[in-house]
Amino acid sequence: MNSPKVLGIAGWSGAGKTTLLTRLIPVLVQGGQRIATIKHAHHEFDVDTPGKDSWAHRHAGASEVLVSSARRWVLMHELRNDAEPRLEELLQRLSPCDLVLVEGFKHERHPKLEVYRVAVGKPPLYPADPQVLAVATDGGLARPHSFQVDLNDTAAVAACVLQCARPLPEVLLALQRA
Repeated sequence: MNSPKVLGIAGWSGAGKTTLLTRLIPVLVQGGQRIATIKHAHHEFDVDTPGKDSWAHRHAGASEVLVSSARRWVLMHELRNDAEPRLEELLQRLSPCDLVLVEGFKHERHPKLEVYRVAVGKPPLYPADPQVLAVATDGGLARPHSFQVDLNDTAAVAACVLQCARPLPEVLLALQRA
C-alpha cells in the first residue's frame, strides 16, 4: 500500500467538524478509500468502562493495554506524566490506509480544511494559517478563500478533501519544521 495522504479538519468548537466527518467518511469509503482518523481530545477522556478488565489493568499501572475481540481491537497508551504526543508521532503509529483525516490539532502545521460557521461567532482560521488549503462553510465569508466549498454538499467536500490531502512524508516534513 502506498503512503497515505493526510488532511486536517479544523475549526472552532461547535463548527460541525465531527458532524461533517460522520457524513464524509461513508462517502469516501464508498469511493474506495480506506480511512483512518485521529481525533484530538481536550482534557482527560476515557474509552473503557470503570470496573472492566481493561480499566483495571490501566489503573493498576499498565502503560499500554491492548483489548482484542473477534470484531475489533484497541490499544490504549497511558501517558501518566509524559508529554502529550505530537501529531507527527501519532501519524506514524497508524495502520496502513489511503487517507488520514485529523480532527482538531488546529495549531499544528499540517494541511487543513477549515469548517467555518458564522453562527459560531469566532473569526476564521484561514487568514492567519497558510496550511488551511480550503474552507467548507455554510455562508459567505467576509474575506473569500481561493478554495471554498458548501459545507452542506458532502460530495463536493469529499472531492475537496481528496484534492487537498497531502502525502504523509510531505506532512511529516512540515510538522518536523514546526
